[in-house]
Amino acid sequence: MDEVDESRAASQRLADAMRRIIARLVVVRPPAEQLDRAAEAANQFADTLEDLPVRSKSWEISEAGLQPRDFVNHSPLSGSANPIAPPLKMWIVDDGDGEYHMEGTVTFGPAYEGPPGHCHGGFVAAMFDELLGFVQLAPGFTAFLHVDYRRPTPLNKELTLRGWIESLEGRKRTIRGTCHLDGVLLTEAHGLFIAPREGKDYLGMFGEPAGGTSE
Repeated sequence: MDEVDESRAASQRLADAMRRIIARLVVVRPPAEQLDRAAEAANQFADTLEDLPVRSKSWEISEAGLQPRDFVNHSPLSGSANPIAPPLKMWIVDDGDGEYHMEGTVTFGPAYEGPPGHCHGGFVAAMFDELLGFVQLAPGFTAFLHVDYRRPTPLNKELTLRGWIESLEGRKRTIRGTCHLDGVLLTEAHGLFIAPREGKDYLGMFGEPAGGTSE
């Protein structure tokens, strides 16, 4: 394992620990002194990060093309190294004859609660935006996203996801997705995604990355 891979693995371990803290912090009420000690330690660690160079951004394009592993690692929905991500896990399923669809799983913990015991609908919509976006296997912008909430989405249950391309028309991609629990449909969505114009500076459209210029 090289230095970059070691750093990624360590980032994922730290994110896992932070997810555990977040999940417990929203459901328990520790003594104020315990929270103050934890806050002090967290701020001290944050101080050590302030002067470090900003990493090469996940959406950077090199001669090898878009670097999907970096993007997935730090995505706010599927990033195993991002502590605010549930995270989603997704993979490609080969349907033969050049066709495919995407499948995945996700478990929303208590940090994502909306109605008691159930996931906030906004996170469900964001989940579909991520899933349908990944179905493209290429850069594309969300132009429209519609979600049908058939049943409440429970917390702490592994949900199964499926996404597929319904139609292609020039740069327009219509994509659909579903979310089930034990075979029961909870939510479904469809969206319109637009591919960048050929030759367009895909990254230049967004300006400087958050956190400053990478080194």
